[in-house]
Amino acid sequence: MATFLYRLGRLAFRRRGLVALLWVVVLAVAGGFAASASSAASSNITIPGTEAQKAFELLEDRFPGSSPDGATARVVFKAPDGEKITDPENSAAVGEVVAGLAKGDQVQQAVDPFRARAVSPDQTVAYSQVTYEVSGFELTEESREELKAAAEDGREAGLTVETGGDAMAAIPHTGAAEVIGVAIAAIVLLIAFGSLVAAGLPLLTALVGVGVTVAVITAVTVPFDLNTTTPILATMIGLAVGIDYALFIVSRYRAELAEGREPLEAVGRATGTAGSAVVFAGLTVVIALVGLSVVNIPILTKMGLAAGGSVVLAVLVALTLIPALLGFAGQKVLPRKQRAKTAPEDGPEDGEDAPAAVGAKDGAGTRWARFVLRRPVAVLLVSVVGLGLLAVPAKDLQLNLPDDGSQPTSTTQRRAYDLIAEGFGPGTNGPLIVTVDAEDSDDPEAAAGATTEKLQGLDGVAAAMPPTFNKAGDTAMITVIPKSAPSSAATEDLVHDIRAEAGGIAETTGADVLVTGQTAMAIDVSQKMDDALAPYLVLVVGLAFLLLIVVFRSILVPLKAALGFLLSVVAALGSVVAVFQWGWLADVFGVEQTGPVMSLMPILMVGLVFGLAMDYEVFLVTRMREAHVHGETPHESVVTGFKLGARVVAAAALIMISVFAGFIGSSESMIKMIGFGLAVAVLFDAFVIRMAVVPAVLALLGKSAWWLPSWLDKVVPNVDVEGEKLQRELNGSAAKADEREPVAARD
Repeated sequence: MATFLYRLGRLAFRRRGLVALLWVVVLAVAGGFAASASSAASSNITIPGTEAQKAFELLEDRFPGSSPDGATARVVFKAPDGEKITDPENSAAVGEVVAGLAKGDQVQQAVDPFRARAVSPDQTVAYSQVTYEVSGFELTEESREELKAAAEDGREAGLTVETGGDAMAAIPHTGAAEVIGVAIAAIVLLIAFGSLVAAGLPLLTALVGVGVTVAVITAVTVPFDLNTTTPILATMIGLAVGIDYALFIVSRYRAELAEGREPLEAVGRATGTAGSAVVFAGLTVVIALVGLSVVNIPILTKMGLAAGGSVVLAVLVALTLIPALLGFAGQKVLPRKQRAKTAPEDGPEDGEDAPAAVGAKDGAGTRWARFVLRRPVAVLLVSVVGLGLLAVPAKDLQLNLPDDGSQPTSTTQRRAYDLIAEGFGPGTNGPLIVTVDAEDSDDPEAAAGATTEKLQGLDGVAAAMPPTFNKAGDTAMITVIPKSAPSSAATEDLVHDIRAEAGGIAETTGADVLVTGQTAMAIDVSQKMDDALAPYLVLVVGLAFLLLIVVFRSILVPLKAALGFLLSVVAALGSVVAVFQWGWLADVFGVEQTGPVMSLMPILMVGLVFGLAMDYEVFLVTRMREAHVHGETPHESVVTGFKLGARVVAAAALIMISVFAGFIGSSESMIKMIGFGLAVAVLFDAFVIRMAVVPAVLALLGKSAWWLPSWLDKVVPNVDVEGEKLQRELNGSAAKADEREPVAARD
């Protein structure tokens, strides 16, 4: 591996103009396809194999033209203080707004609240249900503007009018905070390198990789029905790993230059050693992201594949474009003072090891490593107990999908949600759709009636509406209004109670009863997440464990890496619960509304954090492995690893934290939560697990850390991540050159 990458780096360096041109062409072609493609993204979530999805598909089949997947909006009206919505003047104003809504090009129907009895018992609040012929992501901006204009007409008539529903959903944006994250990353790079050129290269190459990724995602959004959050997640991951991977190669190149090697040779060695770590670190991230497909939820599968593609591009850019750009930069990547001291003739012999210039002195990393080696037990206990305390809130983790109730109170969606809850009860915001499939029943009407009666008798049901039949008369829909809010545990219990009664109804009436609707869909998503988490962990951690055995040729080091990851990710989940669910420091992080954690969050966070955690494990511990292979004792190799890698790993972690933290400013609650979760997870993993737990455990294990059974040693391929074979090859070439030199002198 190291030898191949050594040659690849030298080739890219020599053909730097061609390599740079090829990446410009790739970016331009991808951008051209993106510009000519529709960028309309989906907001739909399908959950194959769940009852809610099965019922949804049944409704599509039995109620043709009803557009069950069409966008919906609720326009809520409240009368002025002291008046009723049924007063002639107010009811006329409501009628005009509803009539105007019904004329919309994409509107299927706008229901008159007075005919539909959608008026609160105290007659102060009413709402109109507006359904559209197209789904939310196909809704035009004109249709959304018509909805907003209709609400404004009602306000001008003296009413309080608020609008909710998925028709109001907007494409998420990240705002200026994302740019701030990149700016902080640039500052960290400048401080770490002391050179504008060296600091600019990782940013430039990361932006190239992300640009290609986003352009490709945009081009295939409609054909593959990609979700609105897919490009944001791919950008988040691609930008973070792109900067980090380039950072490690540039840092190693600077170390080789500082030891006096020619730029061509320095690029080859940097790509061969640091590039090998980049390849395997990238593989662990890709495994974690692609592994999301085992959950069998299309949105997660597509997000994982897209983000995995961004990582692959980041690796390719780091291995090809970085060496090419280093060819243009030459020694300008070194600080100005250091360039004058660096001369090829002062460099080491080819057979000698070249210590990295970055962090080569006994700096903070070296002093910290020696401190940990002196007190490994104390450091280990403090680290584990500290993360354990942060993980405590995770015991109270509650999962659900976001609805209008999770929106900030400043939004019209949230105000509409609150008005509905105030006037009609909290369950009206999350009605359940009970589908009665009476195709095999002798008396469909009797079956639907018996089902309605059974539902009305359940404790958690506020109301069960009369059944609505399809044209064939063999399928009925029953709208059930729970007594509790959509995201409450009581509503989840009610869904389970209805499904428990379904078997008895089928036995007596011959009709199948299924529960669907957005609330039931959210409950099924949460259950599917819970069921998939254990198999996902086994698959991803198992595959990465095998990969790390190949990288480190050890059993205990990969095991320690996996256990450390689990500790950091649970601590990060606990932090997410504390901030987004409990409301701790909510104002600091811009969390306007607390509530259940996103159903997709735990498994998505596990996948992303695992891949990123293994990045630091590979980058830091391969330097220790490299030192150990070259003859150092276990304790000496830990110190060397920190001396040569701690500063760079710390800089990389700060950059990644900055990039992720930038997404906390997103308007989309899922992106905000993912950005926060990943930022704190990287903080815990890089600065607690990798910087404290890893050296402490290695100090306690000693030589046992690098133990590999003899039978396994014969089976596991030697991929030469630490560059031992490359070193021997270079030493052999140098020896042959020395033998030829006297002959040339005599000539």
